[in-house]
Amino acid sequence: MPARKDVDGSESVPAFYGSELRWKREEAGLTLKDVVKDCYYSVSYLSEIERGQRRMPMDLAAHVDRVLGTDGFFKRRCEDVRKARQVGHADYFARALEAETHAESIEEWSPSILPGLLQTPAYARATVLAAHPDSSDEEVKEKVDARMARAKLFADDHKVPSYWAVLHEQLLRFPVLSPEEMAGQLEHIAALARSRRIVPQVLPWNSGAHPLMEGTITLMTFPDAPPLVYVESSYSGQNIDDPLLVKRYRKAYDRLRAVALSPAASLSMIEAMAEDSRNGKQAN
Repeated sequence: MPARKDVDGSESVPAFYGSELRWKREEAGLTLKDVVKDCYYSVSYLSEIERGQRRMPMDLAAHVDRVLGTDGFFKRRCEDVRKARQVGHADYFARALEAETHAESIEEWSPSILPGLLQTPAYARATVLAAHPDSSDEEVKEKVDARMARAKLFADDHKVPSYWAVLHEQLLRFPVLSPEEMAGQLEHIAALARSRRIVPQVLPWNSGAHPLMEGTITLMTFPDAPPLVYVESSYSGQNIDDPLLVKRYRKAYDRLRAVALSPAASLSMIEAMAEDSRNGKQAN
């Protein structure tokens, strides 16, 4: 068996947290399996925390403190790890960003801005500049590059995570970019859909009142952890893992999908919009 590679706790806050966790666990003479006994999380999940590759959820931290007898140490330090800087992303997005890379499925609803995972560089730059008009060119590039890096989820694997997005029709018609650039953005979404890597649904502009009118949400499921809902507004975001609230969001999202056009009809609409934009017929 190859020698175990020790984690350098000086590399980052999550790495330090993980190395402390492993030290405390081994000092107690417990295996990873011993620690996760009687909780929802898996051995692989805890192992990734020890390697600094995942952040510790608050409920798991409380469980670990009870098992290891660490008097609330890991629960108190959760906030420090959460605040660890993610280059190009807001602090409040850290947990959702990490969760995204481990998700089995991702489902999004976006009424006013295209989800970051679907954006082209031109769209990302335009929306970053609109939200942060005082940012330097270097800061804008950092944010755009970080957003583009997230889309590697689609390039690296053709099955996981599964991805479903409900997009408001007005969002797709809104002239954020020049007609040519907007055509490129719409064609990018259509290409992902045609390759069956994503499933987009369009909510028609005349749908009337519908579920989840208040803002953007992301629902994520995992093979080794409870589901998570991420809700975002312009300059803040909230992670929701309370089972009852997650269940309510799940039901609301399913009802929203029922109101939207079918995936096939949605793809046809997106392709037609792209062609119109390419021909300079950008709609209001």
